[in-house]
Amino acid sequence: MDHESFTQICLHQLKMSGVHEGEKLVVLTQGNERLEYADAFMAAGARLGASMYHMRLPAPSAMGGWNVGVTGLAALPDAVEAQKACDMLIDCVFLLFSPEQFAIQAAGTRILTAVEPPELLARMLPSTELREKVEIGAEYLAKAKVMRITSPHGTDVTYKLNTYPTVAEYACTDEPGRWDHWPSGFVFTGGDDDGVDGQIVVAPGDILLPQNMYVRDPITYTIKKGFITDMRGGLDCELVKSYMDGFNDERGKGMSHVGWGMNPDAKWHRMTPGEFPGGMGMEPRSFYGNVMFSTGPNNELGGSNDTACHLDIPMRNCSLFLDDEPIVIDGEIVVKEMQMERS
Repeated sequence: MDHESFTQICLHQLKMSGVHEGEKLVVLTQGNERLEYADAFMAAGARLGASMYHMRLPAPSAMGGWNVGVTGLAALPDAVEAQKACDMLIDCVFLLFSPEQFAIQAAGTRILTAVEPPELLARMLPSTELREKVEIGAEYLAKAKVMRITSPHGTDVTYKLNTYPTVAEYACTDEPGRWDHWPSGFVFTGGDDDGVDGQIVVAPGDILLPQNMYVRDPITYTIKKGFITDMRGGLDCELVKSYMDGFNDERGKGMSHVGWGMNPDAKWHRMTPGEFPGGMGMEPRSFYGNVMFSTGPNNELGGSNDTACHLDIPMRNCSLFLDDEPIVIDGEIVVKEMQMERS
């Protein structure tokens, strides 16, 4: 994508995120990654009269890899203070789950994460309609006390919802201290720490993230009091077990967030191949009518589990009920005021 085209979609994003003249924005990158994102956001912000700054962190160690919640900001408290002092941070590094992001949000800075390929950002632009529909979904979820998920493959699991807040992601953010991720389009919450019980069957065509792969043979999870007590299946199950065992942290078997996808522009079949820096799977997380459960950390919702062992698993063709009211049936959103026309 050429610079002007990228600048135009960033301009749309900043308008949707309420950026106006006189605001102070920081674009955060590291090393040589996503420098074109910084250039495009800087140009877009300048057109709106914002004061724009590009903060470029040193490249991460070649041996360090990437871990959930670990960022280069940890060793740079002055940089964190500068971000706490701005109105909006555009995160092109991926700070989610980190103590630094929580501190920046607590200071009132709103944060937008943008790490997916520009072509995907352009195809999944935020819209007023998406925001309205996702916020309606969040209202339904916030009022519920019990979520039940079933599927033709044998899923039947219950989440008690008395502890954690509801989060709405609609790919832009204009409220102080709020985080969102471009692209996105879903709602989620977390079950009570000891309040998730039943069976989840991850079926062929469902997706494992961060592995960025489609499941070929079923994985059956048994969950008791919020923890996975058994996993059975074939090669895909062995892969997940090996991944989880690699963290040597039993908290990785805890149940994390759960919710459903609402973005009609996101497609199940268009998973971005590879991991960072190419993309991290926001499209499959967002596709319309998916039901996604996650394992591992719940500190994003205010919980105490901050393990680095995290999986997101969007599933097709499930049914989801809130206090026995059908929300998603066989992969279709059935509440009329939440429905959107698919592209």
